[in-house]
Amino acid sequence: MNDNELLNLLRSDHERGLAQTVRQYSAYVYKIACTRLSDVCTGEDIEEAVSDIFLAFYNAGLKNDFRFRSVQAFLGVISKRHCIDVFRKKSKCIDTVDYDELENCIADDRDESRELLEAVKELGEPDSTIFIRKYYFGQKNIDIAKELGMSKGMINMRISRGLKKLKKILEGRE
Repeated sequence: MNDNELLNLLRSDHERGLAQTVRQYSAYVYKIACTRLSDVCTGEDIEEAVSDIFLAFYNAGLKNDFRFRSVQAFLGVISKRHCIDVFRKKSKCIDTVDYDELENCIADDRDESRELLEAVKELGEPDSTIFIRKYYFGQKNIDIAKELGMSKGMINMRISRGLKKLKKILEGRE
């Protein structure tokens, strides 16, 4: 069933439309959840996250009468945002970043990604951890500050100075 047919079904018969959406996109949503949560969640937690994602999709659809361009794109956005929230809740105990593991998480083997990660490592601690938490894991500055025992102002200052350092490091490699 294509997206237009699925959206029409969702508008006309919510329950059948949701059931079809789950049948059609459960593997897609599950893959996103597994990729982002497997390091911090059990299988049951991931399944619960997938259920929550479909519920959030359904509730958002009801609010705007399922007026989106693409079911897959909308599910992708909801999945990624929900997984970020779950990851933040589950990983509150992370103190430092395992760079070897992070390198393995970089799905594509692009030189730019690896080069950027190497440059972030050169910032040193705690700046490299702050950058990874902010720009890779999507944590808010206030959450990073709480978890690292710093003030939000200190985190903001380290990010500002770190961006300047990072620019110099990357320019020096050209």
